[in-house]
Amino acid sequence: MSARPPQDLLDALLAAVAPLESAVVAFSGGVDSSVVLAVAARALGPRALGVTGVSPSLAADEAADARRVAAAAGSALLLVETDELDDPDYASNGPDRCFHCKRGLYADCARVATERGLRWILNGTNADDVGDWRPGLRAADDAGVRSPLLECGLRKDDVRAVARLLGLPNWDKPAQPCLASRLPYGTRVTRERLAAVEAVEAFLRRRGFRDVRARHLGEEVRLEVEPSRVPELQALRSDPALAHAVRAAGFQHCTVQPDGLRSGRLNDVLRATGPLPPEAPAP
Repeated sequence: MSARPPQDLLDALLAAVAPLESAVVAFSGGVDSSVVLAVAARALGPRALGVTGVSPSLAADEAADARRVAAAAGSALLLVETDELDDPDYASNGPDRCFHCKRGLYADCARVATERGLRWILNGTNADDVGDWRPGLRAADDAGVRSPLLECGLRKDDVRAVARLLGLPNWDKPAQPCLASRLPYGTRVTRERLAAVEAVEAFLRRRGFRDVRARHLGEEVRLEVEPSRVPELQALRSDPALAHAVRAAGFQHCTVQPDGLRSGRLNDVLRATGPLPPEAPAP
């Protein structure tokens, strides 16, 4: 975390965004883009607009939460239907899947910006995002997207501190990458597979687990929760309700990741086969 107090970080963000005059914020509903949206609303007033892409890759409760957080951020929000599943480069689920998703999202943001007379597109990339394989960053560069958090040097902990200072209700929300990230590279992204992992994750959240992943492995679903709560999840495996939820989602059986949830696990296969692809930012 930065040594700078959260108020200083917020002031730096406001100073960076205010000269932009107007902007569309690519808003996922996560903490990072929420801070950018709240800062844009403060600095630009009605000349700031959040845009959230809605598709089968976005869990239904995430769309509802985006509306709530945008209201808390003081910004108008526009939901746009995206069609990434119709893009064969996305649906084939190669390691560059996120590039194709973000390329489409930023094209939608650019269309909205043109229609509304707004000048810039902003996103929630922060300084910690440049240490892993994130092809979506290349799509942002190609589209001329600005990243105020990165430009001001904020890391993830800094962003959460600013979100708390701003009173955003999701300041401590766990990261929620899109549902397609639950499918191993090479497993085709379909509505049915996305709905399956969404259903299992929704069941776990109803049981009180907060940070969850349901990894789609064909007939098997592998469950990941916070490492400290793995024993609770192991105990839940004897509950018939879990077995019913797994079968209802189309899986035959489930396993539990013994070391719990770890961000970036999907990219382990890339590291195991050699250096990350050349599009990857330097660690």
